[in-house]
Parts: sequence; C-alpha cells; structure tokens
Amino acid sequence: MAEYQIPEQYYFRLHHIRPRFKGDIENVLIYVAEEITRVGEKTTNEFVEAVNAALFRYPGNAHRKLKTINNWRTEISALFGFIEHTDTTDKPGRRAVELAENQDLVECFKVFLYNFQYPGAHIKPKEVLEQIRQGVHFKPAQYILKLLRYANREGGNSIGITKPEVCHCIFNDLRVTRDQESVEQAWDRIAYNRRQRVVYDETGDVIRYAGDIIDYMEIANLLKTYDSRTYYLNTLEEESIVKFCESGEWFGEYDTMTANRSGSMKEVKDCISGWFSYVNRRLEDTDFSTDILAYIAGDSDELEMLKENAQNAEMAGMSDFVQRDNVIEKRIAASYDMFTTKDIGDIGESLVHGHECMRIKLGGREDLIHLIKRIPTQFAVGYDISSVELDERKRYIEVKTTISSKPLHFNRIHLTKNEWNTASSIHDRYYVYRLLLSKSERKLFLLQDPVGLYKSDQIEMVPSDGADITFDPKKVGEFEELLTWKN
Repeated sequence: MAEYQIPEQYYFRLHHIRPRFKGDIENVLIYVAEEITRVGEKTTNEFVEAVNAALFRYPGNAHRKLKTINNWRTEISALFGFIEHTDTTDKPGRRAVELAENQDLVECFKVFLYNFQYPGAHIKPKEVLEQIRQGVHFKPAQYILKLLRYANREGGNSIGITKPEVCHCIFNDLRVTRDQESVEQAWDRIAYNRRQRVVYDETGDVIRYAGDIIDYMEIANLLKTYDSRTYYLNTLEEESIVKFCESGEWFGEYDTMTANRSGSMKEVKDCISGWFSYVNRRLEDTDFSTDILAYIAGDSDELEMLKENAQNAEMAGMSDFVQRDNVIEKRIAASYDMFTTKDIGDIGESLVHGHECMRIKLGGREDLIHLIKRIPTQFAVGYDISSVELDERKRYIEVKTTISSKPLHFNRIHLTKNEWNTASSIHDRYYVYRLLLSKSERKLFLLQDPVGLYKSDQIEMVPSDGADITFDPKKVGEFEELLTWKN
C-alpha cells in the first residue's frame, strides 16, 4: 500500500505551543486559572514572581528548575491567553477568570477552540511571520466540524475522522490552510484515500499538532471517540457545533500582511497585545457553558432521569414550605422553583441535595427529609445546604463542584472568608462536599470540620482571599457514593 504524500508545492506544517504538561492539562489549567485570578493585576515583575510561586506549589513542581516553571507560565499564557499584558503590568485574562469562577473546563476548551486560529500570537513572532509569508488563514476546529457535518450529510453520525487524516489532508496542506479549499474537496480526497487503502505516516512527532487539536475538541465535548482512533461529531452538542460552523469571527490584524505575503518582525510584534485582547474579549452572543446533566448522562433516557430526580429531590425537601408561615423558608422555596442545567453550582447543589435526601431515607428517617434545604447564595450564610443527621443534629454543607473531561485531583479546595469563618464557628457540623462531574464518573468527597483539621495539623491552609486548603485524601475525609434520589 502506498503512503500518502502531500504534493510538495502544498506542504507546510502548522504547529503551535505544545504544553509539557499536556497529559495533565485539565488539572493544571484549573489550578493555574484559580491562582492567576487570585494574584490579580500587578507590576510585571510582581505578577511573574507570584505566578511562579504558585506553579512551584503545584504537585510535583517543588524541585523543578526555574526555567521549567517559566516555560509553564509562558506556555499557558501564549496558548490559552490566561494572562494579559500592558506596558507595565500583567493581569488575569478574562478566560482565566471565567474558568476559576465557573469551574467548567469543557466550556474553557470550547472558547479556546472558538478563538484559535493560524496565524495567531500563540507562537513566536518569527514563526507567525513564516505562516504569514505562506498565506495561511485557517481556523482548525471550525473546518473539522464543517467537514464532518458534510461527511454525514445524508444522515446519521457513522462517519468519523482519524488524527493522521486530519494531519495530512487538512493541517499540513496549503490547499486547505491557505487556499480555503472547500470541505467537499477535502473530504473527496480523504474518501478516495480510504478506497485506495492509502496509509499515512502516523509517527507521533508528525501528527502531534493536529492530534492536539483533536484531543482538545474531545475535551470540549465537540467530538467523541470509542476507540481513541476515529473521532465523530458529538450530536448532543449540535447547538455549539452550529455556532462554530457559522462563526465569522476572526482576528484580522495580520490580514494585510497575509494578503501581501510579507511583513516585518516589528509589524508582527505590534499585533501581540491585540491578539491577547481578542482571545479575552467578551463573547456577547455566544454561550458555551456546559449543559451539565446532558454532559454526564450516558444517553437521553438517563438525562431525563437525572432531571426528574433533581426536581423530585427539590420537591421532597420543599414539600411543606408552602404550609408554613416562616418567611425565610418561603423565600428559599421560591428561589429554587427553577434551576438551569448550565449552572454548575446549581446542578452540584441539586445533586448533593438529592444525595442527602436519599441518605436520610435509606437511614430510615424519611420524616426528616423536609429539614434538608438548599440555601440561596444571596443569603450568604457560608454554606449551600442545611442538612441533618439521623439523630436530628444539623449538618451544614458547602458544595464545591467542577466539570471536566477526565477526573481531577481531589486534594485542593478554596473556601471564601465567609465559608472559613462559618466553618470556624460550627466546627464538626461543617462539611465540604467536593463533587467532580466527568464523562466517566461522578465522584463525591467529604471533608468534615476543615478548621479543626487545620488546627490539628492534618491539612494545610494558606490564606488567599479566604483559605486555600490542601490535604491528603488518603488521610483525611472520605469518598462516598453519590446517591440518586428515588421516590
């Protein structure tokens, strides 16, 4: 069988920064987003020093060389736009702040891919200039999604694409990346190669950059795979896929140089600040926040069950509020008449609320379920759920929820000043429920009395606009099965 070769006159290899932490990218990004956000705007030297100190604290980095830590910082900044620069200061980018606040890694990768293009200031200026001189003008995620939609135009979703095909027939072919060859033409070439049983060079270094984009598209839930070989459209993300395909957004500061196939290093460098402003712009009409229940459901039947169970658990806890004269309880009930499946905190609290109701029911105290209440954020009491023990003692629960493609570390939690102060006052009645929602599993970790654990030197705490808690889950706390409410 012949090995496919791009005609020499069309061959140009695209590339981008490849983080040295790519195998742990979700854990690293959410950690760094939180740390950068807490650092805030500072002079460049102060900012770099503070972010580097945070990177040294990341598990496994304590003994790394400063050069490696600097590389981590610049790679994160360049590729994901987490840092914005001015003449004298550095500050957290909007994308870092969004991730820190929303805890939605799936959304983070969607936005990253929505903005990502060639040329862009995610690589060194001299490499940008090479792409400009080749006339490159290419948004990879958009093109791949358009191509797969075309391939499946007759219905169904049985046709996928491999990383070698993306590399050799799309990424490294100027007919696509420069000449804007239609997806119809590109697909005809791929289909022809399949019929002819053409093989591709699949060496890791060769297909690396195209493979990275495919991996990021899977994390963003735009693509799915069953064998880590062939990637298909995720039809549950049709709304996002349409937004990608119909988008006309483009960073245009390179366009004149690209049209002329020439430019200077100064002209390229002058575009850098504009690029970071572009990737951190407010996306006014584009909401990529994840529909959490749809994301964690295995199929449409499970999705309906999750929605029904969440709503039923709420009703179980609220059932007698309308019969009471207590104004506060009526306000609590009114606050949760509706909840959105795109609010991670809302869904996390709802799932934990259902878990607590089921825990009490299985314990034989169904008569106490009405005492389990979610507390609206605006009440600012320092916890999310007021629950109860089987012996009727109170349990106060702060829920920390994150959504990701793969399971994340469980050894780190941030509590606000109000949450830490509340934990200090109610001692062993205070629990932190760390809930991780991913495609493969839902994990729930319980940490009781964090202040007491800190005072007894069982966990570490660093004041940081509240408290950053780190701990060994093998020594403190416990994992529990996340229970699903059932009538």
